[in-house]
Amino acid sequence: MTGATGATIELDDGDDADDGSRVAPDGAEPGPVDPGAAATGRRHLVSRVAVVVLVLVLLAAGWVAFRAWQAASALQDARALLGDVELDASSVGTVTDALPELRAATGRAAAASSDPVWRAAEALPWAGDQLEAVRVVSTSLDDVVTDALPAVTDLRALVDGGLRLPDGRFDVDALRDVAARVSTAATTASAAHAAVAALDPDALVGPLAGPVRQVQDALARIDGSLGPAGDVAGVLPGMLGADGPRTYLVLALNTAELRAAGGIVGTVVAVRADDGAVTIVDRRSTLDLWALPDPVLPLTSEELDTWGVRLGRWIQNSVLTPDFPRTAELVAARWAHSVGGTVDGVVATDPVAVAGLVGATGGGPDPGGGVLDADGLVDALLRDSYQRYTDPAVADAYFGEVAESLVAAVGAGAGDPQELLLAGRRAVDERRVRIWSAHPEEQERLGATVAGGAFTSSDLFAGQPGLFLDDATQGKLGAYLSTSVTFRDATCTGPAPSVDVVLGLDFRPPAGVEAWGVFVTGVPGPDVPLGTLLTTVSVWSARGAPPLVTTRDGEPVTGLVTTVAGRTVQQVASRLAPGQTQEVVVTVPLDDGAVTLWSTPTLTSPGAVTFTCG
Repeated sequence: MTGATGATIELDDGDDADDGSRVAPDGAEPGPVDPGAAATGRRHLVSRVAVVVLVLVLLAAGWVAFRAWQAASALQDARALLGDVELDASSVGTVTDALPELRAATGRAAAASSDPVWRAAEALPWAGDQLEAVRVVSTSLDDVVTDALPAVTDLRALVDGGLRLPDGRFDVDALRDVAARVSTAATTASAAHAAVAALDPDALVGPLAGPVRQVQDALARIDGSLGPAGDVAGVLPGMLGADGPRTYLVLALNTAELRAAGGIVGTVVAVRADDGAVTIVDRRSTLDLWALPDPVLPLTSEELDTWGVRLGRWIQNSVLTPDFPRTAELVAARWAHSVGGTVDGVVATDPVAVAGLVGATGGGPDPGGGVLDADGLVDALLRDSYQRYTDPAVADAYFGEVAESLVAAVGAGAGDPQELLLAGRRAVDERRVRIWSAHPEEQERLGATVAGGAFTSSDLFAGQPGLFLDDATQGKLGAYLSTSVTFRDATCTGPAPSVDVVLGLDFRPPAGVEAWGVFVTGVPGPDVPLGTLLTTVSVWSARGAPPLVTTRDGEPVTGLVTTVAGRTVQQVASRLAPGQTQEVVVTVPLDDGAVTLWSTPTLTSPGAVTFTCG
């Protein structure tokens, strides 16, 4: 090579061997090429390349191993901090207090598993699957901790003091801001859950499979909490009157006389929400809203076949259907017919949920004298009142006064906000609170949550069967009925996996109840002694499924069979004398080893139960 001075620069690799084409010195003739020397040179070159490649592979492997160690350490820290957290009011403090450490841990894991060398190594057979799983888990967790969990911090701040304004109104502007962040957080959590759920733990090495399953479960819980929270939070400001006054009907359900949704409608309280202020504007008992000569709305042929005209004639019977949107439509139409005015939404709750709220608000004066607290509320409402007040109108008025006083207390801001949230969450989880909006965009979001109670009208719940109870005595003996819904004899493998749902009924009224009058004992019919409890057990299949095999005390049983919204409905009769028990068993199919069954929330059992194999 000739430099700027004209001198010649020779580049020599220091190796005497060559490729057979070395240039001879000036003036000399090229010598013959030695084939052996050329081959030796090529072998040395290949050896050097192989060594370089091996060194690079080892360096890359070492780097990936180091990064894997970093990611694993960080994920262990994150798992320890995240634990079994669920994003409800009880864990708000735990999540927010641990958030800085969580962010640091998941950030380290995501950074360690996302560099170019790692991503290139994911192309390797088998090992690449393991590396991809670590990356997906790390980045998904980091997304949730960075973008989703901070919304819980916002919620905590709101609950700890920002929910109410000094004048007692709900701060709808603050709610709107938090609702937007919770909605974004829900979208992030949903995407992270989907990404991790797509991983197959069975294809991973043992030390990785277990943690991946744990993260899948954790993200499923977070998604399951934030998703519905995002839907409900999004509608709260509008429902509280942020965009103009709203009128809602609050239904106090009486569990002493069972219906599919929990109990007959006992009292209707009209509530006005205006720019966050909640006030009571009217209250009517069922005696004020007596039976109509014809259904308040046209009933479908399926509804007529299953319940007859009583579904639409009596407001008490609007809860015969387990689909709350249909109940709400009937109630809103009845209010407009008999009272007048626009109804923007309907909320229903039962005495067990009310007792939880009374516990949060601290109780208050009993309209009948003394103090009404959470422990004594159910007895006071559903048992003592019917002995104290033999006049049905007076008993209904007592029931209504208690319901109104609670609505007023919550509306006025009584009680600890976090305790109220906890009580509300328990009531929703147990299907004891149901909400419907007359505004379609709000109802679409509510119907996608369990709080919407859209058992038949939402596709989300189409695969879930139901087991509902309706009093057939026309009395208040249900206050002495204990129910349980359990599972047994699961078949988790094979062509038709299934599990037996066991409904236990235990009727134990006080001695002499038959003499308490027809308002309590009802009218069970000819040749049926007073004090006997008659109940209709409705067995609902999943949408498009055949009738479910049902037994009563071990014997096959059937009854009226109809179809509602693509579900097969069997109505099975139950008859219990005082002190008797009964067992109704329904075999339900399993979907991917699990089933969620809707049921009637009673005094002793919730409105939904879930079974999972393993």
